[in-house]
Amino acid sequence: MKPGLQFRLNQQLTLTPQLQQAIRLLQLSQLELEAELRQIAEGNPLLEFEEESAPGETEEESFSAAPAEAPTVDHNADDVADWGETDTPAEAPIDFSLGSSAPSGSRGDEDFEPQNAAPETLQEHLLWQLNLSPFNTRQRLIATVIIDALNADGYLAEGIEGVLAALPADLDATIDEIETVRRQLQRFDPTGIASLDLRDCLRVQLEQFDADTPHRGLALQIVAGELELLARNDVAKLARKLRASEEDVAAAALLIRSLDPRPGAALDATPVEYVAPDVYAYKEGNRWKVSLNPDCQPRLGLNQHYCSLIAQARGEDASWMRGQLQEARWLIKSLESRAETLLKVADAIVRRQSAFLDYGPEAMHPLVLREVAEEVGMHESTISRVTTRKYIHTPRGTFELKYFFSSGVSTEDGGGASATAIQAMIKKLIDGEDTRKPLSDQALAEELNRKGIQVARRTVAKYREALRIPSSSERQRAG
Repeated sequence: MKPGLQFRLNQQLTLTPQLQQAIRLLQLSQLELEAELRQIAEGNPLLEFEEESAPGETEEESFSAAPAEAPTVDHNADDVADWGETDTPAEAPIDFSLGSSAPSGSRGDEDFEPQNAAPETLQEHLLWQLNLSPFNTRQRLIATVIIDALNADGYLAEGIEGVLAALPADLDATIDEIETVRRQLQRFDPTGIASLDLRDCLRVQLEQFDADTPHRGLALQIVAGELELLARNDVAKLARKLRASEEDVAAAALLIRSLDPRPGAALDATPVEYVAPDVYAYKEGNRWKVSLNPDCQPRLGLNQHYCSLIAQARGEDASWMRGQLQEARWLIKSLESRAETLLKVADAIVRRQSAFLDYGPEAMHPLVLREVAEEVGMHESTISRVTTRKYIHTPRGTFELKYFFSSGVSTEDGGGASATAIQAMIKKLIDGEDTRKPLSDQALAEELNRKGIQVARRTVAKYREALRIPSSSERQRAG
């Protein structure tokens, strides 16, 4: 064979660094976006991350996210892959809000919020009481291990054997010794802490009542062996087994229900996480509209002082500053595209699920990513990024955008019902059932079939378990 030259023509799609940055910003949540922008601004002197505009500063001098006129949502805009240069100069003010201020929930002048001390944990509360108790060194060590092993509800889920395994081997502790210390801890505040199970917890709390408390003895009998009948509210059977009147059994049951089955939950120090919505949905006339939350849009702009120094710089300094300026412009453009995409997708979702906003979960329509992607002219992966960890505030509450996507089942008229709507129907049927004869999964499926929704019993069971609703046998209550 003779050596020769051959020409081959091919095409290859390459993600530029700017496009990679735009895609990354698109999938970040609001808090992650703010942290990312602060980090970028620290490394680029041409960028400014402004909390608030300085007094007397004009809008032309501030690249803030202050809301301007409400824009029209352009559903023919290009996908993320088409983000490019903009005709708007980077030095001009850019409005990232893309909408009028939200009809409700937007802040005006912010006040300083009180900074409270960290809440006391259950372990800290118990250790404080332990230090005031007449325990010897050996008992104090055992008590400390027990306190550390308690779960959020205050129960010793690992049992006595677990505490014994966690103690030092040279302590040579016995199960009886650990049990003695545990019973002393049960009298700490809150009463019933360090219990092994529900019976143990309720028994200790009942024993704290005075001996002459009405119906205390009967309540102790119920806790000792008849909690299942109490859960079913079978007063008649309880009265027969305990040889007491139904009035006394009902009074004892009322006393038991006044106790705390989760004594440690009141001191649960798990921090509450608050969600700031990225988008607002509100109704004007007969139409649902959306607007971005201006308080959640980044306030990022160019530093005019450093921009003015570019013309005076020479050599490598000038080249470096021009590069930083170009990166800053790309970042601002990416933020603008992120806001446009978020608003466009949210508007498409709200229009598709307007029945949910009007009538509630039972009116939710089946919706998949592909349908929204086709409507807004983007790829499904882009819709997935936009709807992940982005939240919308509606008159019915604040939801993640992904909440509005669900699979569906067929109906008799050839349409479809979403899983969310079916779950809402199941919950409504169970809420209205006769507790003496609760609806089984098969009965729920038949009731849904009568309403035109073709759903199997196993599907009903799956949705019921997703709602954390117990089975019919566990929901049964005696008259």
